[in-house]
Amino acid sequence: MASDNEILYAMMNGISFAGKKKADSNADRVKTKARSKSYKTGAHGSGAAKHKAEIKQKVRARKSQRRK
Repeated sequence: MASDNEILYAMMNGISFAGKKKADSNADRVKTKARSKSYKTGAHGSGAAKHKAEIKQKVRARKSQRRK
C-alpha cells in the first residue's frame, strides 16, 4: 500500500507512465536518401516498383501536370 506522502506527491505532481528508454541500435548507421530513391525509381530490381515508377513518369509527362 502506498504511504500518504506518495499519494500526496501523485496528486500534486501526477503519475508518469513512461516506459523505459530503448537503446538506439541505429545510432552509428548512416541514413541516406540514395537507398530510398532506388526503391522509388525501381532501380533495385522489383517489378512492382518499376511499374509504379513508370506510371508516375507518365503522370508527370501529362500536359495538365506541367508548369505554366
